[in-house]
Amino acid sequence: MFTIEQIEAAHSKVKSGAEFPKYIQEIKSMGVIAFETWVNDSRTVYFGKNDYKIASQPKNDKLIIENITDKVKFAYSLKIHQQGETNFQTFCKHCAATGIEKWIVDLEKMTCTYYDHSGNSVLIEKIPT
Repeated sequence: MFTIEQIEAAHSKVKSGAEFPKYIQEIKSMGVIAFETWVNDSRTVYFGKNDYKIASQPKNDKLIIENITDKVKFAYSLKIHQQGETNFQTFCKHCAATGIEKWIVDLEKMTCTYYDHSGNSVLIEKIPT
């Protein structure tokens, strides 16, 4: 199965959201079937087959997630991140400021779903292949 070190090596190649699809393909080939990233500290839990899971260490200082979700501002932050205008830490700060608590990537469905602090789905996007 995959290790955190392998995933982090793949993630280190990502400089902006523009490289996200390539990263997804790389970790999918390792056996990752899904992952959940928490915005407040950027820790991620990766899931594989047969209930395999591993978690990364927190990467950021604790961010405070706003209680009110601003879907319009979040969508804009996501768009500029995907265009390569922001790095991962900046994107996490934008998520926190717009009320996004976490996202879950499903590599079988090739979707990324963003959630607010109440567990409501705010945005679901198809990951380009």
